[in-house]
Amino acid sequence: MNIDRSEGYDGIADQFMAARRDIGASFVRSWARDNLPPTGSIMDVGCGSGVPITQALVDEGFEVFGVDASPNLIAAFRRRFPDAQSACEAAQDSAFFHRTFDAVVSIGLLFLLAKEDQERVLCRLACSLRPGGRFLFSAPRETCEWQDILTGRLSRSLGEQEYERILGASGLCLIRCHQGENHFFDAAKPLL
Repeated sequence: MNIDRSEGYDGIADQFMAARRDIGASFVRSWARDNLPPTGSIMDVGCGSGVPITQALVDEGFEVFGVDASPNLIAAFRRRFPDAQSACEAAQDSAFFHRTFDAVVSIGLLFLLAKEDQERVLCRLACSLRPGGRFLFSAPRETCEWQDILTGRLSRSLGEQEYERILGASGLCLIRCHQGENHFFDAAKPLL
């Protein structure tokens, strides 16, 4: 049996790109501008085609690296950002470019994964941050499950308390939660 590591998004890539709006982009842009060094390095995990999150970060002058499991979405990312480094890899398996970053963003991905995969990915992402690095991801604040509107697959939020526990166990501290059009968890890796 062939496992779709894109969680169904490769098969609906065109539909997803047509439906994707700029929700969250202005928040991510101001978060990065306020918390990161100018021209810092950011890894966008679950970057899709790069619209709108990577585009907002590139427009601010950050060096963005994209990771997505969908061959169709990463191909669109590469067309849009030919100079950016990218990898067609699932977050669960990615080498994350064998380096560390000033920040990692993951908007609209983690809750698509099974609980065990979310825990493993959060831990691995923590290791990809430099000391003092920041991590921003989106997920509902409450513990809940729902059917993804585009793929029909099960999505799940582990909830704020569980995300805070996993982040702490991974060496990160949850700084704050931001509520807007999305719910964002904002975490940091302590300085040495």
